[in-house]
Amino acid sequence: MRKITLSLFLFTASFFSLFSLSSVNEATIHYEKIVLGSGCFWGAEKGYEALPGIIDAVSGYADGRGIRPTYREITKLRNKFNADNYAEVVEVTYNKNIISTEKLLMHYFESHDPTQINRQGNDIGTQYRSIILYANEEQRKIIERVMQTFQELLSNAGYGLMATSVKPIEKFFKAENYHQDYIAKNPNGYCPDHSTGVKFAKTNEVPLIDNSVLLTEKKILVIQAEGFCPYCEKFNANVVNNYDGDIPVINRFANQLDRLEINSPTWATPTIIFLNNGKEVFAHQGYLNPKEFYQALGFFKLGDSEAYRVAFEKGTDARFCKEYEIFKNTPDGIFVDKLSGAPLFDTRDRFNSATGWLSFTKPIEGSVYSKPDNSYGMRRTEIRSVTSDIHLGHVFSDGPNGMPRYCINATVLEFKKRSADI
Repeated sequence: MRKITLSLFLFTASFFSLFSLSSVNEATIHYEKIVLGSGCFWGAEKGYEALPGIIDAVSGYADGRGIRPTYREITKLRNKFNADNYAEVVEVTYNKNIISTEKLLMHYFESHDPTQINRQGNDIGTQYRSIILYANEEQRKIIERVMQTFQELLSNAGYGLMATSVKPIEKFFKAENYHQDYIAKNPNGYCPDHSTGVKFAKTNEVPLIDNSVLLTEKKILVIQAEGFCPYCEKFNANVVNNYDGDIPVINRFANQLDRLEINSPTWATPTIIFLNNGKEVFAHQGYLNPKEFYQALGFFKLGDSEAYRVAFEKGTDARFCKEYEIFKNTPDGIFVDKLSGAPLFDTRDRFNSATGWLSFTKPIEGSVYSKPDNSYGMRRTEIRSVTSDIHLGHVFSDGPNGMPRYCINATVLEFKKRSADI
């Protein structure tokens, strides 16, 4: 028993080390950074961290010059009204798949008084100024649009003009460690609410989707983008459209993962997550080519099994194995790739070679390809599946009536009874 357990552990560790080390490439990235100043950064940081879709919120200093970006320096009396003083800000990294820039800015404006100049309530000084530092042109346009909307709401509520300055990010300096997660470390710490009480009109929230189908058995979840994602289209074209396996592939947006236990980040699309009973087993961010996808699927479906070794390590079934005994006398039908579900061999081309392996005179047209195999000091012709590229067996020239003999491992096949329309 210990040998089996150790073998499974080594197999699992080896697979995960290969799979998890792959970098995030060929993916549409949906995370961005923006720097927001709205007074004391302690409470602001806590507020951002409570929002869905926030990857990180870091307290720090920005938009200053001529002095050191430290808490001791910016709070000195001589810098209280220094126009070149640094502002207390929070660098927010967010997943646009879950929270849009617009929604994040709505929270920002609702959580402080942007009409106050160099202060928030009793916090007075240039370090407390209202400021937004954007990372790209798209953010700038959204900021302008949101500010215009909020100014109208403020004016209708009797407030004056907004004093929020808007600039591109030049340099962000992380604050001292004791400022990070300050409210979490000090639950009774200073956390004033300087908001105006003015709110944006509520937008239609995305309704929760029924994920019941994902909560049972094995499923392949693909995180797609709500907008254009060339790598999602590439994955669908090269993998999903040719996949007919028995583990369903189900698409979701990153904000539609209610009730699922997912540990991997969802800011890249596609992200392919292999689920068992609603819990992530492992995942990959970015495009997977067919060979990579089926390697992962093989581990997910087959685990540390003879079928996995045959499929991916060019192993060979034992003669007269149990799968052979099951498949040698099936009714009329088709043998399919155990992973992709693609048709490979027809029972009408099956014959009893008395070798202990399934034998066919030919494959279904276009379903397999061959390559030389000179392993173990032998010259053979290997047969592999076109869709999944798994090893199937070998072809020999000693079939009936001068025809070939496709000697195929039963463990990498599944059987489907022929339907009336085939």
